[in-house]
Amino acid sequence: MNDTVIRLFHPSDVPWLVAQHGLLYERDEGFDKSFARLVQQILDEFVATHDPSCDRGWIAEQAGVPLGSIFCVRLDETIAKLRLFFLMPEARGKGLGKRLLHTCMDHARDTGFEKMSLWTHESHRAACALYQATGWQLTGSKPVHSFGVDLVEQRWEIRL
Repeated sequence: MNDTVIRLFHPSDVPWLVAQHGLLYERDEGFDKSFARLVQQILDEFVATHDPSCDRGWIAEQAGVPLGSIFCVRLDETIAKLRLFFLMPEARGKGLGKRLLHTCMDHARDTGFEKMSLWTHESHRAACALYQATGWQLTGSKPVHSFGVDLVEQRWEIRL
């Protein structure tokens, strides 16, 4: 993955991100179509209202083929939220997720945020292991029924 680049998100990335989230989460976790609709809503809001002084998105790609994403958005003056952290299956286990996570965290730190938070599901074991290994703390967990399936929702935070 040495020839993989991490570039800034562009609005033309939206269709790919929505399609891949929808396809992979339906296939791998049984999510219904409401998940892709949520991803579309998040991205539409980001494109329309993000503050370029602090909000940022990145796409990992190799030879022009997108492999993953990560976003940093302001929650308030001191807390940034990590969103849409995603890797295609063929890109997993090669250190790219760690590179994306560090890119996002470094940006949040450099922008002046004191903390970051994120929301995920317990079933995303590799991502949760990466969060823990990077110093994130699990701050909440609860069973939910979302996207047509029973899940355990988690909240994580890290002090930058």
